Amino acid sequence: MSSESSRPTTGERVLVTGGANGIGAAIADRCRQDGYEPVILDQQGDGVIHCDLRDPESTAAALELALADGPITRLVNNVGAVFPHSVQDQTLQEFDAAFALNLRSAFQCVQALLPGMRESGLGRIVSMSSRAALGKELRAAYASTKAGLLGLTRVVALEEGRYGITANAVGPGPIATDLFRNANPDGSPQTRSIIESVPVQRMGTPEDVAHAVSYLLDERSGFVTGQTLYVCGGLTVGRVDV
Repeated sequence: MSSESSRPTTGERVLVTGGANGIGAAIADRCRQDGYEPVILDQQGDGVIHCDLRDPESTAAALELALADGPITRLVNNVGAVFPHSVQDQTLQEFDAAFALNLRSAFQCVQALLPGMRESGLGRIVSMSSRAALGKELRAAYASTKAGLLGLTRVVALEEGRYGITANAVGPGPIATDLFRNANPDGSPQTRSIIESVPVQRMGTPEDVAHAVSYLLDERSGFVTGQTLYVCGGLTVGRVDV
C-alpha cells in the first residue's frame, strides 16, 4: 500500500481530552498536520466542546455532542492534573480529584467510543500516562492514577484487539509545559536535578510527545497494542552522572 493511500480520509476525527493547552494542544496540532480533524474536550479554549472532565454528567453530555456526527475511531486521553504532595500530606479530596480527572474520564471516553470503533473495525486509543507511574516522590495521587491508566490500557488491548482496536499509553518524562513548571518551579534544586539527570541533556517538548502519539494513532500501527512508549529522553533507563 502506498503512503498516499494510507493517509486518513479528510474529516476523520480524533477525540482529544484537555486539548486546549500544553501537550494536548500540540497533539491536536499534529493531528491536523496528519490529516485528522481533532475534536477537543476541555474547560476552556476556542472551537472546543466545553465540559468539566472531573464530572461524569458533564463528560457524558460532551461525549454525546461529540458523537452526534457519527463514530470517532481515534481517542487521546490526555487530560490530567498533578496535585503534588507526599503520601502523608495528600488529602482525600485531592486523590479523588486526581482519580476523576486522570483516570475516570479516560475510562468514560473509552466506553463511549468503543461501539463506534467496533462498528468501524478500527480503533486507536492512546492514553497519556507518565514516567511518574513508575514511582516519584510527592506524586501520590498522580502516580497512582497514571499507573491506573496503564492497567486500563492493557485490559482494553486484550479485550478489543479482535475488533481491530489497539490501546497504548505514552509516558512523558520532564516536558516543558505549564503543568511541569507549576509542579517543579524554575530554578529550584529539585527541578535542576531532574533536568540534569536526563541522558539527552534537555527537557522534552510537547511536540516530542505529539510525535509519539501520531505514530500510535496511525492505521499502520495495528500490530502495536498494550504497550507504553516512554518519551523521557532516556530517563527511564537510568540516571547519568552529573
